[in-house]
Amino acid sequence: MRMRHLASHAARALLVLLAPCATAVAQTATGRPASVVTPPRWAQWEGDIRRFEEADSLRPPPRGAVLFVGSSSIRFWESAERDFPGVTIVRRGFGGSEMGDVLHYADRVVLPYAPRTIVLYAGDNDLGAGRTPQQVFDDYRHFVELVHARLPETRIAFIAVKPSLARWSLVDSIRKTNAMVQEYAARDPRRLVYVDVFTPMLDASGRPRPELFREDGLHMTARGYALWTEVLTPYVR
Repeated sequence: MRMRHLASHAARALLVLLAPCATAVAQTATGRPASVVTPPRWAQWEGDIRRFEEADSLRPPPRGAVLFVGSSSIRFWESAERDFPGVTIVRRGFGGSEMGDVLHYADRVVLPYAPRTIVLYAGDNDLGAGRTPQQVFDDYRHFVELVHARLPETRIAFIAVKPSLARWSLVDSIRKTNAMVQEYAARDPRRLVYVDVFTPMLDASGRPRPELFREDGLHMTARGYALWTEVLTPYVR
């Protein structure tokens, strides 16, 4: 009798353990996404965001600075503080991120700094991952609305999606994305700026200038950042 009771108890315990898996399988089979299958895309940057927050807790950046935020082109801009002497810069780049990731984490790596100007580079990885210009633009517009709801005087400078060697096949989508942002920014020239780095990064034949890129054809060399510095200086100062 006792053996049957123990066996029954063990069986019930096993069912409890397997229930979440069974539910996930059942949901997948019915065409609905299982909750345990894939975490949100933005979750992969949580470690980077926490490191920013830890650094801020030890040495809080001043409010009213110029915030550089976005993907790897911001993350690798290690000379930014030297490139704009006399300007207080906070750099918050997390490589591989998309416009939607910057939007998601805006309340943690944008709004707390109350920057006077935001220099934003995002959209490059979105297009590389197959997202459309409209999707990139929608996330950009939502970012603008979110920032200006809390920081109505903050200026947002969108760095045009660059024309890289590695993603030249996407040039039509890049041009379309840039055109949509440029048109939108022109409606509010006091607070929104479209920074055209696309045009000067092309050579006489209309192709990306090789000397501006590293061996991967995507990330920039010091000459690439020097060009960006020259174009951005009027807006950062």
